[in-house]
Amino acid sequence: MRLRKKWWARPEMEQSPLTVINPQEYKGKWKEEFKNENPIYLELGCGRGTFLCEHAKQNSNINYIGIDLKDEVLIYALRKLIQEELTNARIIPTNITNISEMFDENEVSRIYINFCNPWPKDRHNKRRLTHTRFLNQYKQFLKPESEIWFKTDDKDLFEDSQVYFKENGFNIEYITYDLHNSDFQENIVTEYESKFTSLGMKTMFLLAKLTVVSE
Repeated sequence: MRLRKKWWARPEMEQSPLTVINPQEYKGKWKEEFKNENPIYLELGCGRGTFLCEHAKQNSNINYIGIDLKDEVLIYALRKLIQEELTNARIIPTNITNISEMFDENEVSRIYINFCNPWPKDRHNKRRLTHTRFLNQYKQFLKPESEIWFKTDDKDLFEDSQVYFKENGFNIEYITYDLHNSDFQENIVTEYESKFTSLGMKTMFLLAKLTVVSE
């Protein structure tokens, strides 16, 4: 469903100190922004922010950054953070394509990718957030032994992603084709996940750890 443009969303976001409009200017300076030395976790495609907000509430000793292209959904993520008075999270309204320009070497400790666009056509595969094209960018700023947590309901994307991770220096530490009936205990349900689980959808999940650092 196409989102209706909310012209008021960007001005409202720009007024909040929790919104980072020019993330390239913060490269290598994120600890200064958060005013602490805590680990930084990214959520790529954070949508309305339920997942981001819940993580930030449960882990005050971790800094969270949610990135999404759509102001129309990101404004609700911001409002959730403000309502919960969370200071350990930021939002970035931008395209993820050039994410390596936003973070410096060893600046990020974990990435969450939840239900990203599967881009099923072969000519579009490189747009997948788990594709080699993006993994090589993540490796430029992930710390050694950092993790990527990946959830999807698309089997082709899930199986192709396993190949991408293995070919790019990541070891798959945990994998399940049915997360909600698995023994994994640390899942936080996204809005999308909650809706489609009620319709019988199975969530696939893997945890990949970076074992090789690119030069």
